Amino acid sequence: MNMYHGAVMETRPPLNELLKTHFGYDTFRPLQREIMDAALVGRDVLSILPTGAGKSLCYQLPALARDGVTLVISPLIALMKDQVDQLTASGVAATFLNSTLDPQENRRRLEAIRAGEVRLVYLAPERLMSGDFLSVVKTWKVTALAVDEAHCISEWGHDFRPEYRRLRELRAALPGVPAIALTATATPRVREDILTQLGLREAAVFVASFNRPNLNYLVEPKQDAARRIVDFIRSRGQDSGIVYAQSRKRTEELAATLRHSGITAVCYHAGLESNERARNQEAFLRDEVRVVCATVAFGMGINKPDVRFVIHADLPKNIEGYYQETGRAGRDGLPADCLLLFSRGDVAKLIGFTDEIPDQEAREHARLQLNQMADFAESDVCRRISLMGYFGEKWPVENCDCCDNCLAPRESWDATTEAQKFLSCVLRVKQSGSPPVGIRHLSDILAGSRSEKILAKRHDQLSTYGVGKEHSAAKWAEIARQFARKGLIEIESGSFPTVTTTADGMAFLKERRAVSLTRLMASDKPAKAQRAGDIDCDMELFEILRAHRKQVADAAGVPPYVVFSDVALRHMARAYPTDDAAFLAIPGVGERKLAEYGPGFMAGISGFLETHDRRPFVPLDHFTPLPKLPKPAVNSTAQLSLEFWHTGKSIDEIAAERGLSVATIEGHLAQAIANGEPIDPRVFYTAEEEAEMRAALDGYNDVALKPVFDHLEGRISYGKLHVFRAFESRLAVV
Repeated sequence: MNMYHGAVMETRPPLNELLKTHFGYDTFRPLQREIMDAALVGRDVLSILPTGAGKSLCYQLPALARDGVTLVISPLIALMKDQVDQLTASGVAATFLNSTLDPQENRRRLEAIRAGEVRLVYLAPERLMSGDFLSVVKTWKVTALAVDEAHCISEWGHDFRPEYRRLRELRAALPGVPAIALTATATPRVREDILTQLGLREAAVFVASFNRPNLNYLVEPKQDAARRIVDFIRSRGQDSGIVYAQSRKRTEELAATLRHSGITAVCYHAGLESNERARNQEAFLRDEVRVVCATVAFGMGINKPDVRFVIHADLPKNIEGYYQETGRAGRDGLPADCLLLFSRGDVAKLIGFTDEIPDQEAREHARLQLNQMADFAESDVCRRISLMGYFGEKWPVENCDCCDNCLAPRESWDATTEAQKFLSCVLRVKQSGSPPVGIRHLSDILAGSRSEKILAKRHDQLSTYGVGKEHSAAKWAEIARQFARKGLIEIESGSFPTVTTTADGMAFLKERRAVSLTRLMASDKPAKAQRAGDIDCDMELFEILRAHRKQVADAAGVPPYVVFSDVALRHMARAYPTDDAAFLAIPGVGERKLAEYGPGFMAGISGFLETHDRRPFVPLDHFTPLPKLPKPAVNSTAQLSLEFWHTGKSIDEIAAERGLSVATIEGHLAQAIANGEPIDPRVFYTAEEEAEMRAALDGYNDVALKPVFDHLEGRISYGKLHVFRAFESRLAVV
């Protein structure tokens, strides 16, 4: 075992003191302290925290509380420099090694690492695994390993990077050194892959809520997209933002349109020369331009906390990418808007791209992800319910009061007649002896199309041909997709998705039920004025402080947020601190920043107060927070089983995928049931089995179930017995 494994210097200050001294905060964010405690006792850790939840601090602060070097694996050079700049500004000894350094500077940094002068070293996986560099790392006093953006190790993630797979070699080269893997987005399948590929041993798994309460999600139809984007950005003062588009050409066109409209903007994509990409990114980070128009090549690890909006000019390929990209807004916790412009044309274009994927399984997976993204865009339910449901998390209320569907619910209309016509059309095609067809074909039949396909299949002879001429074929297709979301029809997966009626659809026809649908989404939906994260302040003083921050940052050659975040400036513009004690009380102000920047900022505040009165402000806890999600009802490994369960997998499928026994999975679900998870007992056992177990367990209170199992002669498994007891214990509490 590595001699430094889990070592914590007794003489080092406690975590709370280090937090305030270096980073300027008095309290930890949710799960941060638990993650750090697990890491400091030498456990491997998997941490799933949303963007802006303070992932980096989970390995940075423990690095100050233990001896030796914390090695940080990071995928991007820009991210390394940004992190090191912020740590240095906070008085933390950190460095990076990458291709941007000249040989002399590289040697100097290596000597500082060997001399024990550095606490955190940032490396890209490619550099780590090049040549014999791993043997150099083995000579360092490495006491911890941190893998940032850990989802890159999984081919099931949205940003797979093959070089991450070689990190198993690093684990083997540093036996006994504990590792922490961190990411903002990971489905249950990706989490399991991270645990396996990194060889995390009996890892402590921490999964925070995927909710970003300060983000306002808006989806609008894509109509005159360039004009809408210009208007949206103009309405947001001098706020910074990102516009994502699918193609390089489109990013360049959008950037030119914005500049022509008086909005400073640059583009960013993989086709630009590396120097131009770096210049454009730097201009955005340093507030020299307001907007960057980019492909998905831009963004991973971008640490600019004051991005106030993210616009998707084109449909993302999957929900994970959308969540990751919108997550670059509002990292500082202040309100931010996320606008998606949606059209079915984008879906058709992306389907064409997925059809070019040679591997069938990968192609079908990409098509599934695209359909999920399109369903999210067209859905009329709360955006948070849809987003968090994708990651296996339940949103506890029906209205988040912070998305377009909750702020401006769409009007409902009676679609009973349309449902009868569409479902009847599906049945008539089947009765004609034709193989199943897709939504577009059915829509053409109802609209009375004379297309070649309709005539060739003689579908113009069906009784339902032309009975829906009151709607266009495109409108029928939109209506049909809503029927699918309501469970009346099922759209098969594959290259040529076909439509079949479900049991609910047949019941609707037989019982003549009523069906209501919602109108199509509208343009220019309202954004809520007061949202989670709002910090009311003296805006005139705030702008003065922002200008001073820019001057200080330019002189130091760093982005403005490295000096102070917008959150810190807003607190200054509320509290008007003019002495050291008051300034140190501002969130984000530590001793290093007090000494280096305090005098200049306090002088600006004092000068402002000579000609302005202090304004009173409502306490920040005045606004009712969004409801807190319940804590997980099970431990970390059982949580993964529960999340797989919520994706619709059977117990046998979960057991096979996780390499565990059926009884173990049943035990995991029993934990959740005992803690209130709403699961139907009939999934596990029949009414007859329930009666038999109740009789056998009547009056039996011992923990051991072997006597009961033996009494039932093995007819009922231990897993079912555990589940039954879990249900009974829950009823007893009630």
